[in-house]
Amino acid sequence: MDSVDRQFMQQALQLAEKGLYSTDPNPRVGCVVVRQGVVVGEGWHQRTGEPHAETNALRQAGGSARGATVYVTLEPCCHYGKTPPCSKALVEAGVKRVVVAMTDPNPRVAGQGLTELLAAGIQVESGLLQEQAERLNPGFISRMSRGRPWVRCKLAMSLDGRTAMASGESKWITSEQARADVQRLRARSSAIVTGIGTVMVDDPSLNVRLPELGEHPRQPLRVVLDRELRISPEAHLFSLPGNVVIFTARQAAQQRVDAIVSLGAEVVPLPADSNGLDLMAVMHQLAQREINEVMLEAGATLSGAMMQAGLIDELVIYLAPHLMGDAARGLFHLPGLETMDQRIELDIREIRAVGKSWRISARVS
Repeated sequence: MDSVDRQFMQQALQLAEKGLYSTDPNPRVGCVVVRQGVVVGEGWHQRTGEPHAETNALRQAGGSARGATVYVTLEPCCHYGKTPPCSKALVEAGVKRVVVAMTDPNPRVAGQGLTELLAAGIQVESGLLQEQAERLNPGFISRMSRGRPWVRCKLAMSLDGRTAMASGESKWITSEQARADVQRLRARSSAIVTGIGTVMVDDPSLNVRLPELGEHPRQPLRVVLDRELRISPEAHLFSLPGNVVIFTARQAAQQRVDAIVSLGAEVVPLPADSNGLDLMAVMHQLAQREINEVMLEAGATLSGAMMQAGLIDELVIYLAPHLMGDAARGLFHLPGLETMDQRIELDIREIRAVGKSWRISARVS
């Protein structure tokens, strides 16, 4: 594979990114069909249940697809689901060569799509710009390979590492531009998870408000971890479009459960211990609901518990240029960290300005 291959695969990745806010729970995939160095078809997967990227690109290419090279960011599927298999469509179109960025982690595919293409006499190459393709679909990869969503923890803090005043006041730590950036993170997420403490103190909306997506954007599932089922039926999140799930461990009075269910929410009992809900059970429940990317927007207690449970994959921290004092609240409640060798290591991937704030993206080592 040469620089020309890289150029066309980069074009396919740009097409895949168009589905960042819409393909859920399917992966974001782009495809380019090239014949004699000229693009004759391109496509991307837009929504679940609609044609895949390869199908859209082949339709645009028409008869020009015969003998062409196809660049696709994810291995073509080889099974019947809501749409026919893309491997079959490529074979029938008579393409000569298929270049893929990454194999499909879905056990129903997992290399079988490439095997079908090879068996049909099509030249197959894989691994081109694989890392870039994986960055587009961390949640889909995580759900298929680990049985749980990718968890992105969003936090806002002052220069001295504080997320709220001692009173709980936290609006607003960061700039308007940073808050708009958060909306874009929400829009790509399958679910937004918070704790009952945040709901009781802040009464958040936990919804997507992004003008570029129009008046009725896709709303992530709103999830509240509420062990004692203390949430008020008057909570603001019940009055907004989209689905709400309350995970609880307490056998609450049926009248109280019914009041919440009557608002259109689900109440789901889960195991718990003295420290709270079984967080891994929460993640497995979300995976069963085809949740790919979780955005954790919570206080220090739940964020700390998720970190100590090894369930946070990525941190996105917005750093504001002010000081809030040593009485203010910190980022994480992490009891038991007493020596330097107990530190939690992070791999900082990006630091960039967002308005007057700085956005720090890091992976948990």
